Amino acid sequence: MANQKEIARQIFQQTLDTIRIPRVMECKLRFTKNQLILPETSVDLSLIENFFVIAIGKAAHPMVDGLAAILPTNCKMRGVVSAPTKAANPVPGLEYFVSGHPIPNADSWRSAEAILDLLRLSNERTLVFFLLSGGGSALVEVPLDPAMRLEDVQALNLALVTCGAPIDAINTVRKHLSAIKGGRLAIAAGQAQKITLAVTDVPVGKEWALASGPTLPDPTTVEDVHRVFTQYDLRKKCPATLSRWLDAQSMPETPKESHVAFTNAQFVLLLGMHDLFHAAHHAAEAHGYGARCDNTTDDWPIEEAVDSLLAQLEEWKHENPGQRVALIADGEVASPVTGQGIGGRNSAFVLACVKKIAGRKIAVLSAGTDGIDGNSLAAGAVADGNTLSRARAGSLDPASYFQESDAYTFFNAIEDAIVTGPTNNNLRDLRILLAEP
Repeated sequence: MANQKEIARQIFQQTLDTIRIPRVMECKLRFTKNQLILPETSVDLSLIENFFVIAIGKAAHPMVDGLAAILPTNCKMRGVVSAPTKAANPVPGLEYFVSGHPIPNADSWRSAEAILDLLRLSNERTLVFFLLSGGGSALVEVPLDPAMRLEDVQALNLALVTCGAPIDAINTVRKHLSAIKGGRLAIAAGQAQKITLAVTDVPVGKEWALASGPTLPDPTTVEDVHRVFTQYDLRKKCPATLSRWLDAQSMPETPKESHVAFTNAQFVLLLGMHDLFHAAHHAAEAHGYGARCDNTTDDWPIEEAVDSLLAQLEEWKHENPGQRVALIADGEVASPVTGQGIGGRNSAFVLACVKKIAGRKIAVLSAGTDGIDGNSLAAGAVADGNTLSRARAGSLDPASYFQESDAYTFFNAIEDAIVTGPTNNNLRDLRILLAEP
């Protein structure tokens, strides 16, 4: 049997290399005389006196580096960068914060205040670059209610991420309680020209969910917030300050599409699902696989997603007799925590495949493009038709490890965990399924 696991690893790494953010920015942004040329729009820089940069998310550092590399030398940037890691090479003129994720920390609060202070200095001759990527909902936060403190925000976020609500419902609440989210940064930038450059980990058509949509109109409502609180019994879990604010009916509506703040604003998608698919598809074909892509299993329960994708792989194989085939899938799968182990949805997905592919010429890889899988040190894992026999030889039972939510421990023991470290990127999870004839 060919070393399909190693090929799957190579396809994943080559995909990460292709979607490196500075490289993408160099391809998609350029300057011609006084014009900044972006996909589907341009900016006359001769009308601009001040360049502000607000970078929020797991990909904040490479986005800042990429922008700094292509801006003309006479464009002196001021700004704020909020990321979960320190910058290797801080850009002069920018203030950096190491903020909390998935629960906000003190730097999440301080960075939000610094952003709002900077945007108060903007005017019609200011160009604000908002560099947004996944994770931003926790990395920058200050509440609308002045009575709420950091510990209240932390308690609220903990309640939200553990109540069982889907991410859309969680972000609905976040946006209505925040001075940053749900379009409110666009309002804070006033008459400035606003360009949002986005690296998105959200589904196509839901760009307003990225980092809880600080620069886009918000389609959710106050009524939606009350519905979420009722459905998930959040009042019992939230701080008293928030309950008092809700009872006083003080919650304002988030800005909608007709708000004047969005008339001088552009949203540019730098990297999204199609870029991820294109890179992985090309890498698979370069290894001799006939490849196709699928995004139908996004948000599916993990075992349903496994069965669907393996069935699609088998169908693709039958349609291409005698050929090597690859199925590329993206998105997140629902993987409830049922034990006290180490791992995340990606390693759990692969673990759920182990028995189903045993003895077959199939390899399965699933990994986070941010290099992080749940509470583990890995990005994900890889398995092939020999994994089950190797596990049994080491007295490892896949079903037990799956039940204990301990997929990382399982794959680490057989050296099939995928460890990249933080990639400073954050598109969606990537799954690579390979089959030999």
